[in-house]
Amino acid sequence: MKPFSGHRWRRWILAVLGIASMAVATVYLRVPIRALLSGLPYKDSFASGKADEWHAFGGTWELSDGAVRNESDERGAKFIAGATGWSDYSLEADIQLLGDDGDAGLIARSSEEENGVDSYNGYYAGLRTHDHTLVLGRADHGWIENQTKPIPGGVHPFHWYHLKLVVVACDMAASAYDPSTNATISVSMNEPNCQRAGRIGLRSYSSGGVWRNVQALRATRADLRNATLQTVPQPSIGHVSASTAASLSGADTEISGLSGHPTENVSNRPMAQSIATLRLISTVHPGIATVRGVVVLTSPNLYIQDGTGGAAILQPQAPLLKVGDEVEVTGEPEPRDFSAIFRNSKVHLLWTHAPIPPLSVTASQAATGMFDSTFIELDGYLVSKENGPANTVELGLQKAEQSFRAIISGSRGDISQRLKIHSLLKIRGICTVAPEYTKNQTPFAMLVPSADDVAVLAGPPWWSAGHLAGVGAVVLILILAAQLLYSRIEHWRLRAVFEERERLAFEIHDTIAQSFAGIGFQLQAIRNDLQGRDATALKQLDLASELVRHSHQEARRSIATLRPESLESVSLLPALDSTARKMVNGGSVQVSASSTGVERSIPARTCDALYKIGQEAIANAIRHAQPNRLDIFVGYERRKVRLVIEDDGVGFASPTTSLGLGLEGMRKRAESISAALQIKTSAGNGTRVEATAPLPPRFVFRVWPTIISRYFQEG
Repeated sequence: MKPFSGHRWRRWILAVLGIASMAVATVYLRVPIRALLSGLPYKDSFASGKADEWHAFGGTWELSDGAVRNESDERGAKFIAGATGWSDYSLEADIQLLGDDGDAGLIARSSEEENGVDSYNGYYAGLRTHDHTLVLGRADHGWIENQTKPIPGGVHPFHWYHLKLVVVACDMAASAYDPSTNATISVSMNEPNCQRAGRIGLRSYSSGGVWRNVQALRATRADLRNATLQTVPQPSIGHVSASTAASLSGADTEISGLSGHPTENVSNRPMAQSIATLRLISTVHPGIATVRGVVVLTSPNLYIQDGTGGAAILQPQAPLLKVGDEVEVTGEPEPRDFSAIFRNSKVHLLWTHAPIPPLSVTASQAATGMFDSTFIELDGYLVSKENGPANTVELGLQKAEQSFRAIISGSRGDISQRLKIHSLLKIRGICTVAPEYTKNQTPFAMLVPSADDVAVLAGPPWWSAGHLAGVGAVVLILILAAQLLYSRIEHWRLRAVFEERERLAFEIHDTIAQSFAGIGFQLQAIRNDLQGRDATALKQLDLASELVRHSHQEARRSIATLRPESLESVSLLPALDSTARKMVNGGSVQVSASSTGVERSIPARTCDALYKIGQEAIANAIRHAQPNRLDIFVGYERRKVRLVIEDDGVGFASPTTSLGLGLEGMRKRAESISAALQIKTSAGNGTRVEATAPLPPRFVFRVWPTIISRYFQEG
């Protein structure tokens, strides 16, 4: 016999692995190994005081006496366990309700759980006290009721029932067993596009509950058929005290109204159906129906609500009712798209309750119509408000992309003043899609009982148009104030400079100028004493006297330059004109002054520098150019001012050759204010000195119209 080669060994290994894979797949499909791997079968550990695998979404879940209790009346409290991969299984438990107004049951294939009513995706089977039924339906962040069936003897609080929910593929069945009557009923449904897998859960609505013996087992089609055929075995419900059984398990229990109304024998009253089932009634032959619910609004119409939905009662025969009363309504139902209304109805008061809390929903959820005629609360931003008929106030609101209306009945006069546009409001009231309230402008409207049902969550945002305009005005005022302060500081600084110049002028006048005058007198006295004696000495004395006279004139000119009194009261052009006329006083030079543009305020520093440049140019022309005509021109433009001093004198060969320090001083002053200085001259053709200085934009109220007009004219 030949030994196996390496190639044949590999073939045998692959064959063995293939057979093993097929065996594992067969076992996985036919034996509940998948359930074992995923956590099934499951049995709770409540009796040992453990519930670590369970997660609460609302409610007050506590372990007590081998069971888990939720004593909260919260609407839609959930207790979730298991894995999202659980698919086909049965879920069962012993259930006891803790109140007269609500339901409690089991959730299968749950996912996407959140706090809030019906805020999960899955299937629910429960026992409901409103209509004494077993209910089965689908929740997808909203409730879609599929099947209901009355329970013989009714559903009573503080009474143990056994509930079972089976889900296989897209078929679901629920059964309920009542040990007091030994009766078992069941309901079933099929959903083509069903949710295939999900966790298990416990749920109560408005009434608390107690759950024990919770277990989940892998289920097959046979288990589904057994549940549908009502073959649920009698479980061990446990001991119920004789007093509790005697007072709560019988159908002839008498319930007294809390407000002193006569006692009512429940067994003598017709069996009520849930409000949600009214939408299934034929519109051709509606017949008579009876429902029970709690009053949630009394005006403008009577609205009642049970655990399945709400309905409007039009012009009923009813006693004086208030919100919170539990009533029984018998009349002619009229199905609508999302709810039903009653006509020709009689309302009988059963007992009084505290008002039920509203359902918290979003505007998008309310717009679907699922909460029509239901007491809800939601929030939205106020976009409009106006007074309506019959002392009502109509509000326009919006949340995200959804708009809706709110109608406040019997409002107090201060509600319009209290509510500011763009405030975030929380509104409590009845959701309705009736056209008489929506005006066919919004998908739904809110009927708000009173102004107390409107709460301001947040005021208007500070970045509203009015606030932004106010902030802009304040910023503008601050800018103008800063500009004014800067101008005043600059003015004070220049005044200090002028005062210092004036002090220096007086100092020069009192010292150097007087000294020159004294020296001149002394030289003249010496010359008089030497008269006819020494011609050379006399000649030197005449030269010295001429130098003293010239220096005295320069000192007086410097004094005049340091003390420009004319600039303090007049503008640039009149000051230069006055200076030129004083210099040529008694001479033959003709002085002319002109300007173009709209005269505007020039910064003191710029004005002073231009004045000094013009003064120097005028002095040079009069002393050296021998002119017959001297022209002074100032041109005002939008962003600059131009000064021109022009004469028709002898001129000089080159403007770069300065006579003393005059031209160099003009260049330095021009550079200090960022001005452009041009000197055009030639021998025999006169001289033109032009200085162009930039001006900063000035936004002063009195010159705005002029500035704006000139801006568009200059285009």
